[in-house]
Amino acid sequence: MDWKIFGTAFITLFLAELGDKTQLAVITMTAKADSKVAIFLGASLALILVTLLAVVFGGVLSQYIPTEWLQRIVAIAFIVIGVLMLLGKM
Repeated sequence: MDWKIFGTAFITLFLAELGDKTQLAVITMTAKADSKVAIFLGASLALILVTLLAVVFGGVLSQYIPTEWLQRIVAIAFIVIGVLMLLGKM
């Protein structure tokens, strides 16, 4: 295992996920439910599956699209999503 890549992925995603809508949704669910363990396990499994899909999809895309272009496409997607959110379209 490449520990540098592991650490980079962990720190990047940990910081990116702090305070995002997923975390806020889990906070809301936890406040309303009795089973904190069920929420933790459900949310953890969902994040694991979403990450697995991203890794598989990214691996397939990287075979056909250069990494530099993938980074540009993702950056543009983030900008578009941000603008749409600012305009109340998302």
